[in-house]
Amino acid sequence: MAEVVQPAIQAAKDERLKKEGFGARLMKRPELGAIAGVILVTTFFLITADSSMFTLSGIMNFMTPAAQLGILAIGAAMLMIGGEFDLSIGSMVAFAGLIFGAATVTLGLPLIFAIPLTMVVAAIIGAVNGSIVLRTGLPSFIVTLAFLFVLRGASLVGLKIASGGSTQLRGVRDAVEGDWLAPLFSGDAFGSLFVWLAEAGVIETFNNGAPKVPGIPVEILWFAFLALVATYVLLRTPAGNWIFAAGGDSNAASNSGVPVRKVKISLFMLTAMCGALLAIITVMDSGSTDARRGFMKEFEAIIAAVIGGCLLTGGYGSAIGAFFGAIIFGMVTIGLTYTDFDQDWFQIFLGGMLLIAVLFNNYIRKRVTGER
Repeated sequence: MAEVVQPAIQAAKDERLKKEGFGARLMKRPELGAIAGVILVTTFFLITADSSMFTLSGIMNFMTPAAQLGILAIGAAMLMIGGEFDLSIGSMVAFAGLIFGAATVTLGLPLIFAIPLTMVVAAIIGAVNGSIVLRTGLPSFIVTLAFLFVLRGASLVGLKIASGGSTQLRGVRDAVEGDWLAPLFSGDAFGSLFVWLAEAGVIETFNNGAPKVPGIPVEILWFAFLALVATYVLLRTPAGNWIFAAGGDSNAASNSGVPVRKVKISLFMLTAMCGALLAIITVMDSGSTDARRGFMKEFEAIIAAVIGGCLLTGGYGSAIGAFFGAIIFGMVTIGLTYTDFDQDWFQIFLGGMLLIAVLFNNYIRKRVTGER
């Protein structure tokens, strides 16, 4: 009798432990649509664009705006996975730029103090955003929409005070020149390596022998670093499980012991600090800050996150997906200048990509969950 029961039990175990096929696992990956989009867009520009687009200098040209948007998109994606929105992230770029510019130019602080000050102010505003959302129960869309206008207005007023009546504050480059932290947030990295590659004939050079690409813009390195760290946190740490749980069903997550409140406030702080990081990088590169910095970037960041697989309902998404979503933006924004197409087609493409991404992600979610 025991010999008959044992195979039956083993069969049941085997049925429960049945492995998914590669195709099924692939379909569950939220970044699938973004990767497919990158392949499609790359193919399109290989056919229609000038061949110089995919030289080293051409790649750096479209990766730079992609990286700047991607820094915001990764923060937005993490927050969306946690079930919330932040529409103030673009205005945060302008406001953090004001704080950083005033700290370096008006107060004369070195970067070792100016950068943490800017980050702390951004984190506090992010915490205020999150606290209001959680305490009042208002949708984060409404609360952060209010802060979009508050921060943009505060940037205008603050810049007029700091600059004596102008909406632009200059002199940042001179104020931080020679600071030992400046190379981490401005300019190009690995310059000596690119000089060596030019001398070896590996990369293109000007007539005087100087490399056409002097190095890797630091924003690209920050972009890649944030994508890797965010992906590790989401996939390999308990905090990542908490983020997915808080976004999927906050009540069930709270009942299971997940610190939902702390997770969501931390994500609001992270998103605001991503805006501050972009502000520091762009202000140092341009040498000035103004009230329109980051204008409309909140929508582009959210769209990049959605293209990357984030659901508007939360609980599903990918930092790597947002990484590829931002690259699609950069390729199209700059790539159209290498073609004969009118650059205003970008707006049409943007809306189309958003709609296709939402439909695709919704279809995949239903396939995975078995919904109808």
